[in-house]
Amino acid sequence: MIPKGYSENYRELAIFQINYDRNEMKVMRKIVIAGYMLLALALSSCSSVRTPFSKSEFQTLSPEEAFRLGKIKDTPYAINGRVYEPMTYEEALSYSETGIASWYGEETLRQHNGQQTAYGETFDPSRPSAAHKYLPLPALVKVTNLENQASIIVRVNDRGPFVDDRVIDLSAEAAKRLGFYEKGTARVKVEVVTR
Repeated sequence: MIPKGYSENYRELAIFQINYDRNEMKVMRKIVIAGYMLLALALSSCSSVRTPFSKSEFQTLSPEEAFRLGKIKDTPYAINGRVYEPMTYEEALSYSETGIASWYGEETLRQHNGQQTAYGETFDPSRPSAAHKYLPLPALVKVTNLENQASIIVRVNDRGPFVDDRVIDLSAEAAKRLGFYEKGTARVKVEVVTR
């Protein structure tokens, strides 16, 4: 038996509890829906379709953005006891050089066990990219094979080549597109480009 005056309070408490449970269910429903949306978004970005490479497809910081954000890598470094001093971003804007290009690929992945490039990006020999001793990282360069006039724009995100008189090391894919993959080296012109 409920004492006089308490029945109204119990009724209000019961109504409060019902409303509280309904609000809690609405919040839970929103959380579940948001979770499904995030899962769908995550799965949709797992595409494995490859499209042809173009200058606009760089999904990382452009050299201009990296410079603006203070993320240019142009500090001196040493390899085999020799110190290399990269040029500044401003100096690189007018850079052009002619010399020998070589390429690197799967052997680099095996040798370095998937190690990242000097700029901290993942090296993929099936994507056009390059290594340079003196350019600030990252940089975009147009490489022209002077033997067949084929050219390509690549992202410089690594250091090298540290062999003889070579001016640039290209990924295997870039060498294929420039037509010197089988030969191993080619005489090229390297020019920095801006977006």
